[in-house]
Amino acid sequence: MTMHFSELASQTAADGTISAEEILILRRASWANGTIEAGEADAIFAVNDRVTTANEAWIEYFIEALTEFVVNGSEPRGFIDEVRADWLIARIDHDGRLDSLAELELLTKVLEKAANAPGRLKDYALAQIERAVLTGEGPTRRGMLQSGCITADEARLLRRVLFAQAGDRPAGVSRIEADLLFRIKDASLGGANAPEWKQLFVQGVGNYLTAYVSYEPLSRERAAELEEFMNRPSGGVGEFFARAARISRGGGFRGVFAQRSTHDYDAEIAAANAITDDEQSWLDARIEADGQLDEYEQALLDFLKT
Repeated sequence: MTMHFSELASQTAADGTISAEEILILRRASWANGTIEAGEADAIFAVNDRVTTANEAWIEYFIEALTEFVVNGSEPRGFIDEVRADWLIARIDHDGRLDSLAELELLTKVLEKAANAPGRLKDYALAQIERAVLTGEGPTRRGMLQSGCITADEARLLRRVLFAQAGDRPAGVSRIEADLLFRIKDASLGGANAPEWKQLFVQGVGNYLTAYVSYEPLSRERAAELEEFMNRPSGGVGEFFARAARISRGGGFRGVFAQRSTHDYDAEIAAANAITDDEQSWLDARIEADGQLDEYEQALLDFLKT
């Protein structure tokens, strides 16, 4: 990080506000070399801590710059390592809680953009939304202090986090996350819930029980190996295609790429759609926990029948 950017950041938002002109200056300075460095990321967070009234331009820059740093700031790009995940959680949670909607949006965007990330990053984001529902406090509340209900903002953020590709069961809902949906449902029964919430509960739990999820992200280590192979000055991808051409000479690439998949996808999808005995026991225990069938559980059962 240049001293120039450090000095600019330290002078910004001293009065708790940040102007469009100041944001433009910081944007130009931080992107001067095309990347966001560690010192610059810390400085941007320091500015956000001082801003008491964040405008849309600041939130956009804050999320854009820090998403780039967390997701693409180390090799291989798109794979968040343990150190960077710990840094992000510690920086957000430095005072024991997540303070702003911008920080929660940053967490969500990071999980959506990353190819893979440590599971605790997603767990932390989900915990912040659950905490807001249970306590009535948090960045999604915007002055509303009513607990035991879920807002439209919370439902939308929850959907994005649950189905983000980085985390437990990528692009799908895991059992741990389905348990969370049931906890939030139980805590918000009878509350002034947003209409989006019932649909999310049904689709989320239904996804866990019946959806076919075949995507398995590469590990960070495997992605690094592949990236090194692609960038190798000798051999690597060039040698691969040269060898493939020699092997398949006279028959096109059929000899190289004609191997049939051993997967029976129809059978795998059918197996995923069927609820197992273990899943049925889990569902029965959740529904029978309070001795009554509420409207959300009935909607879920209706969905599963179809």
